[in-house]
Amino acid sequence: MNPMIFPKMLVSHDEGWSWLMRVHPSVARMYLLYVVPFSLVPPAMLLYAWHAYRHTLLTAVSLNAAWLVCAVFFLVELAVVPAMGAVIQRLGQVADAEAAYEDAFALAAVVPTPLWIAPLFLFVPSLMVNALVLCAALFGAAMLIYQGSPKVFRVDDERKAKLLAGSVFAAGLVGWIAMMLLTFVVWGMVVSGV
Repeated sequence: MNPMIFPKMLVSHDEGWSWLMRVHPSVARMYLLYVVPFSLVPPAMLLYAWHAYRHTLLTAVSLNAAWLVCAVFFLVELAVVPAMGAVIQRLGQVADAEAAYEDAFALAAVVPTPLWIAPLFLFVPSLMVNALVLCAALFGAAMLIYQGSPKVFRVDDERKAKLLAGSVFAAGLVGWIAMMLLTFVVWGMVVSGV
């Protein structure tokens, strides 16, 4: 995917999304060349944070434990994207719209991009900066859902498009929270030595 198209996808129903729907990348190609590389960023940055801040914030976590948490987080990320593709495809029924799994998967793959990029700000040792970046990333993901849903499902009615985007956002938020909770459970198990 051309990285110059991505910013346009945040602000336009048409630019970028039309190209993605026209190119119609296969699920395997999108997964291997987009999802897997971007999914590596958060675990890699968590390992960086462990290394950079272990003497102040992460004193109870060993290197092996940090690797385990990051590996579990990475595997969960890889599992969630195809599952969200299937959920998104089914959510089309809310607005009486249909999308091929490939298109729903493309939406599920593109939407978390801001959340995958946000951990790069762990280079900045500020909790406030990272909290603000996380909020901006969630807003960016919401914008991608809002802009991309009508194109993926070929919905022209604005009311149906908003209903569909809201449903996709709610499902995505539930998926993201579940993924974070699982990560914190693994983190807690590792720290407590279970």
